Amino acid sequence: MKRTIIKIDEELCNGCGECVTGCHEGALQIIDGKAKLVNEVFCDGLGACIGDCPTGALTLEEREAEAFDEAAVEAHVSGKKKAPEVHFAPIHKGCPGSMARSFEKPAGTSMVSGSSELQQWPVQLHLLSPSAPYLRGSDLLLAADCTAFSVGDFHSKYLKGKKLAIACPKLDQGREIYINKLINMIDDNYLNTLTVMIMEVPCCSGLLQIAKEATASAIRKVPVKLIQVSVQGQVLREEWI
Repeated sequence: MKRTIIKIDEELCNGCGECVTGCHEGALQIIDGKAKLVNEVFCDGLGACIGDCPTGALTLEEREAEAFDEAAVEAHVSGKKKAPEVHFAPIHKGCPGSMARSFEKPAGTSMVSGSSELQQWPVQLHLLSPSAPYLRGSDLLLAADCTAFSVGDFHSKYLKGKKLAIACPKLDQGREIYINKLINMIDDNYLNTLTVMIMEVPCCSGLLQIAKEATASAIRKVPVKLIQVSVQGQVLREEWI
């Protein structure tokens, strides 16, 4: 049958193993220093692993492939005694900017100016793994890129106590990837609430549509709050939807 399935560019793959942990179906494995699709029936073709790849080696293609087999995936995942071994040095080999980190403020420290409420890295939605441990059971702020530059008290009022994902619905590629990531965050990582913060400009409403499609498709239902701000930082609309 012809269907969408993952494609791996081995020239771009650096063997970092980020995609292996990002694939919940266990379809990917590092073999001889490169990511490999171990079995076509394990790949659902949703591309949730693409955003975990720091080099852009993963894409989706439509080709002849065996049908996705959910029962085979369940047996494969449950039958593994441990996660596939990924052989690489302790140093993060991918892009340093995509290395996952959680932040805890040491006692007695402060920022040069103001106080940052950022609790994790990375924050860009393409780089954010939907299975990241720090997202589990969290309240997620999905913010348009420009909001933090417009709202003076973004950190203290809106980011405090939340994990962060930023995106631009006009400039970013991979709308379906964003939707699938949010679905995985809701269903597999048990997001508690989702707050969508957008600008007043028309193109920014696309981020709200992404959130709506994801929450509508997710099995679990989570409360969604919309915050819309003007280009000068005034809150124009704030409500649960």
